[in-house]
Formats: sequence, C-alpha cells, structure tokens
Amino acid sequence: MRKIVLMMSVSLDGYMEGPGREIDWHLVDDELHQHMNDVIRTMGGFLDGRVTHELMAAYWPTADEKPESTPVEAEFAGIWRDMPKIVFSRTLEPGPAPWHTTVMPEVSPEAIRALKELPGGDLCLGGADLAATFIEHGLVDESRIYVHPVLVGAGRQTFPVSGFDPRTLRLVETRTFGNGVVLLRHSWDQA
Repeated sequence: MRKIVLMMSVSLDGYMEGPGREIDWHLVDDELHQHMNDVIRTMGGFLDGRVTHELMAAYWPTADEKPESTPVEAEFAGIWRDMPKIVFSRTLEPGPAPWHTTVMPEVSPEAIRALKELPGGDLCLGGADLAATFIEHGLVDESRIYVHPVLVGAGRQTFPVSGFDPRTLRLVETRTFGNGVVLLRHSWDQA
C-alpha cells in the first residue's frame, strides 16, 4: 500500500514560512536539492493545497528553460511537470487542470484511502493547512521534516493542528546536510 508522506521545510523555531509567506530563508543548495529530486522521483504523485500548487505552478513548468537554472533545478522541473498532482481547493474549478493536475474540492478520507490502495509510489503531501486536515483525519503515514538552521521569529506554524492530542512518532532516519539542514524522518505508526 502506498503511504502519504508529509514533506516540509521548517525553521528551527517551527515556522514553514515567514509572516509575508517568505520562504527565501530556505537553505536549498545543490546537495539538498538533489536529495529532494532523488526522493520525489520515486513518488507516485503530489497532494497539495491551492497555495502550494500555485507557487509551484508559477515557476517550475518552465524552470528548465531559464539560462540561470542549475542542472539540479532543471531536473526537478521535469519531475514536477510529469508527476501526477491532486490539488485540494474550494476556489479552483474541480476536475482536470494543466500539468497532470486534478483539482478536488475537499479532502475525502475515503477517497484518500482508496488512492493509497492504487499501485504506484508513495504520495508527497505539501502545504500546512492541507497537512493539518490530513493529520486530523489520520491520513499521514510518514513525515520528512527538513529543519533549517534559521530563526524566522514569526509566520505560519508547521503543524497548525488544533487541540491538545500528544502522539509519539517513531524516528526512522536522520541526515545532516552540508549546509546545516537536518532531515527528521518519522513513521506515524503509533510507537
């Protein structure tokens, strides 16, 4: 069965973006970007919220045509373009959209569980609000949190989940990159 894998970059003080949606503090160098390419290439698709998808769609479809693109960025552009995507949005028109995208108006736990039963690679989940919805429905199987050695001070929390419901996750992998970013990979099976 496929897994839902939450992948997110966060600051050391727990923010995934600054107060004005800034992400320019992300320390993505060629080593980290190549790692991301290698992980995402094996995935079966992206599950994103509208905001995350629109940010990606504004840049990646033609990033490999830009003369300033590095080889690793050009590689990701092709991966992103060709990968199936499901975008959850109440404002976009439901149905097929450009770049192998399907828009769904809401998260249906039954539909997500059925999607996990289909053949193919794991599904990459992105976006804080969408992640919170998936967490509330118990749909996340694994997380890959990339902690950047940066203090942002304000912005959007990584897990905007309401209520106090502590749970223990099982650590599967850690990795420290040359730029100081640390991967914390956890299984969400009850430890």
